[in-house]
Amino acid sequence: MAHATAKAGLFDCREAWASTIEALAAADERIVVVVNDSVGSSKLGGFQKAFPDRTINVGIAEQVMVGVGAGLANGGRIPFVSAASCFITGRALEQVKADVAYAGFNVKLVGQSSGVAYGELGATHHSIEDFAWLRPLTDIIVITPSDPWETAEAVKWAATHEGPVYLRLSRMPVPALEVPDRVFRVGKAEVMREGRDLAIIACGTTVHLAVAAAELLAQDGVAARVLNMATLNPLDEEALHAAAATGAIVTVEEASVRGGLGGAVAEFTASHRPIPVERMGFPGFMPTGSADWLFAEHGLSAPGIAAAAMRALARR
Repeated sequence: MAHATAKAGLFDCREAWASTIEALAAADERIVVVVNDSVGSSKLGGFQKAFPDRTINVGIAEQVMVGVGAGLANGGRIPFVSAASCFITGRALEQVKADVAYAGFNVKLVGQSSGVAYGELGATHHSIEDFAWLRPLTDIIVITPSDPWETAEAVKWAATHEGPVYLRLSRMPVPALEVPDRVFRVGKAEVMREGRDLAIIACGTTVHLAVAAAELLAQDGVAARVLNMATLNPLDEEALHAAAATGAIVTVEEASVRGGLGGAVAEFTASHRPIPVERMGFPGFMPTGSADWLFAEHGLSAPGIAAAAMRALARR
């Protein structure tokens, strides 16, 4: 029976991204990185030192950055285009849509410091709309890893996949998750914990919180099934059918509740099996404040998720 636990200590997933992309580039000269004056925040200082000729810094020009990535892909390279997720998806959305997704070019978009990780910089730097913007672009794979191991596996997979990918990485420290017989599979939800009373579906930085919430619920006799839905496009519909069979679902994400994971699950249940769905995330533009404060204000904690689960159960 699946039963995930969190290791002691917290980790910056960008470190896993950086070490993995350096190792991949050492083995494959086609791999290049394109940045928007974000070598430091993308943790690519080591990559730049090791591969100066394969580090393209276009300056603060995100539309150009994505276009350059598309051109490199068209020339046979494997470009990882890395920038703050709020800018790579917001400022350069037209290029992402037309030059990458519609064209089907082999570009790997790496959205750094996603969600509300830039907390104190306010709404202009929050990236909570990216799921809603990218999910309709049917030809782009959207992945949001939950911990360092999953980040490294997602980067490795993206390098071998022929086609556009969006990797949503966070700078917020998270624990490493221990899952028995863990295997990374794109398009397949990862069962973190079994349970038949309801399902909690989470992604990214909220997965460990969902696991902790399930442990709290177990103390009250509620068996919660926990899914790590790392791939938002395409969704694992088989896993959603099984989740809906429990009779109630809670979704948890470091993103807007409109159009993201919660929206996707609500769309699915409305079409296939109408059941109560409690969506946890952010309602819209967020005020300035630390990421920890923003999480606490919107119930993105183990007790907050457990409370949402009880609300969902009460609606059955």
